[in-house]
Amino acid sequence: MQFRRQRPEDAGVNLTPLIDVVFLLLIFFMVSTTFTRETQLRVDLPQAVTGEQVPADRPEQIEVVISAEGSIAVNQQTLADPNLKNLMRALERESAGNLDLPVVITADALTPHQSV
Repeated sequence: MQFRRQRPEDAGVNLTPLIDVVFLLLIFFMVSTTFTRETQLRVDLPQAVTGEQVPADRPEQIEVVISAEGSIAVNQQTLADPNLKNLMRALERESAGNLDLPVVITADALTPHQSV
């Protein structure tokens, strides 16, 4: 009679429970950790040694401010008569012919939409 040989069982360690425990610990530490948000960052900015100075008389934008009473100021200069012709003249004067300058309009919350 011929008997079959029995294979020797693997003597390896079952790692499945160990992996489960490691994942549970990882989840526990992730949930129980408190995160602080950085609201301010300390940054050391470089200082410019040489550079091109931008003339102060050239504005980078034109700011038009309209108050609740209807008075208009262009780059902090209040117009005497706030009508469309005076506004156009003031915009041409401030832009010095540069049509690429952006115009920022700031109006009071109580300003009628007709004035804006």
